[in-house]
Order: sequence, then structure tokens, then C-alpha cells
Amino acid sequence: MHSLSRKAEDYLEAILNASFEKGYARTKDIAQELCIQPPTVVEMVKKLDRMGMITYRKYEGVTLTLQGKKIAEVIRDRHETLQSFLELMKVPHAIAVKDACMMEHELSTETIEQLRMFLAFLKVNPQVGSVMKNFEAFSIRVADRHQDDARGSGQSSFQS
Repeated sequence: MHSLSRKAEDYLEAILNASFEKGYARTKDIAQELCIQPPTVVEMVKKLDRMGMITYRKYEGVTLTLQGKKIAEVIRDRHETLQSFLELMKVPHAIAVKDACMMEHELSTETIEQLRMFLAFLKVNPQVGSVMKNFEAFSIRVADRHQDDARGSGQSSFQS
């Protein structure tokens, strides 16, 4: 696909998200998306500009080039797929966002496609509701057993 660093990919995704409403992003907007200080943004923005991923004009903001936008959209799509999958498994939202951000850079395209297909299958399959209720009940039982183990009950966590 491309040979950008994880950091560069995160910046492209942040620029895409920050520029959604106005069509451009300021360094302040990018910093806010990434939870970093604005002065930190300038160095990477200049690097991405030199790479042809963005157009950066001091005091005017940042816009994605066609190439940068394509990559940013792929990264965002990977992130959304992973986050949806994690949240389906009842991973708390904040953790799902953070974990999806880490995973989006590492998983193969084939794995992401299979996850996307699996999520689409779940949406059209009428049995999913009962399966998810069973999974949720199972998760609660296992969590309760982990708490019992922590208190010294000594029982195995995965016994039914």
C-alpha cells in the first residue's frame, strides 16, 4: 500500500477528521485530534508536505492531497472496522478507540477485509441477537469468576 510510519498515518487520519467541516485543518485542530501540543504538529506537517501527502501553507492551514486523502481514508476505514468489532465484543468505547488505533497499523489488509465481512454478516443474520446475549452472559460469568479467583477462591476461570 504505502511505506509511511504509524505516526505519519495517524497525522493523515487526524487531518482528515479535523478538516471534515471546513475542508482544511489548522495545526491547532490536528493537535487537538492527536491530544498533543500545537508546536509538535509543525514538524510532521512539513514532512508530510515534502512527501506530497498534504499541502501546508503557514497561517492558511493544511489540506490533504489526493494521495494523502486516499491513505487517510484507508486508515480511517481500518480504524472504524476494528473499533466496531471491539465494541461488538463489549470492549469499553475508550479502550476500543485506543486499541483500534494501535491495531489499524499492524493488521493485514486481508484480516481487515475478513473482519469487515464478518461485521456485515452479523448485521444481516437474525440469530446474532441471541448469540450476543449469550456472549454477554458468558463474559459476565467469566469476569465474576476472575473476581472470585482474585479473592482466593482458587477455582479455574473457564469452567462452565
